Amino acid sequence: MSSPEAIPAATVIVMRDTGSGPPELLMVERSRAMAFAGGALVFPGGRIDPGDHLLTDRHEDAAARVAAIRETIEEVGLALGLDCDGESLAKLRAALHAGEPFAQLLAEAGLALDLDALVPFARWLPHGLPHRVFDTLFYLARAPEGAAPQVDGSENVRLCWITAQGALDAADRGEAMLIYPTRRNLERLAQFDGFEAAMAHARRFPIEPITPFVESRGGVDWLCIPDGLGYPVTAERMDRAVRA
Repeated sequence: MSSPEAIPAATVIVMRDTGSGPPELLMVERSRAMAFAGGALVFPGGRIDPGDHLLTDRHEDAAARVAAIRETIEEVGLALGLDCDGESLAKLRAALHAGEPFAQLLAEAGLALDLDALVPFARWLPHGLPHRVFDTLFYLARAPEGAAPQVDGSENVRLCWITAQGALDAADRGEAMLIYPTRRNLERLAQFDGFEAAMAHARRFPIEPITPFVESRGGVDWLCIPDGLGYPVTAERMDRAVRA
C-alpha cells in the first residue's frame, strides 16, 4: 500500500532565554480529538495554505515561514516577525479564526512580515505511514518581549513554557506524550543554553529531509534517522517510539 501524498507544513520552536538556566520553549498539547498527534505535546504549527504563497519574498521557503507565523498567531496568539500591539494582534487572531485571508488582513492593517525572524532548523518528511503525512519545515524564533500566549481551546487544550529537558522528563514520567520527531528535536534543543547558541548550531547543518527508517539491531527493530544533521540521538526502539 502506497503512502498518502505528503502535506506541506511548517512549525516554529519559540524560545525564550531565562537568564538563570536553560531556555524555555513554547509547547501546546493537542486535543485528543485531533486526527494527527491527538493528545501530544508539540510546537505550534500547521499546514501551508494556498494563501501563504501570496506573501512571498526572496526566501525560497517564504510560504512556509508565512504559515509558521500565521499558525502561531492562530494557535497561541503570539506575533513573530510582526510589529503590532496587543489590540491589533487580538483583532488579527479573531479574524484569522473567522477564516479571513492573512494577506488581506495584513494589507488592511498596513503590516509587513519580517521573515528573517524565523531561522531554519530542520525538515521532517516521514513515509510508510497509513495516515496523513506532513512534510514539515521547523524554524527557531525568539519569543517577543512581554509575550503572553493564550491557547486557542480547540485544536490545542493547553500550553506551557518548558525547557527541552523538562519536556523529555515529563514524557518519561508518563505526564506528556511526545511523538518521534518532537522527542528527537527536544533532545537536540536540550544541548543549548540560549537562543543564540541554538541559532548558531542550526546554521551549521543543512536542511535536508529527515525520513525515519527501520533498522534491525540484534534482532530488535529500531526507528532511526540519518547521522550528521545535528541530532545527538538518532535511534529509538520501535516498541518505544510514538508515531503520530
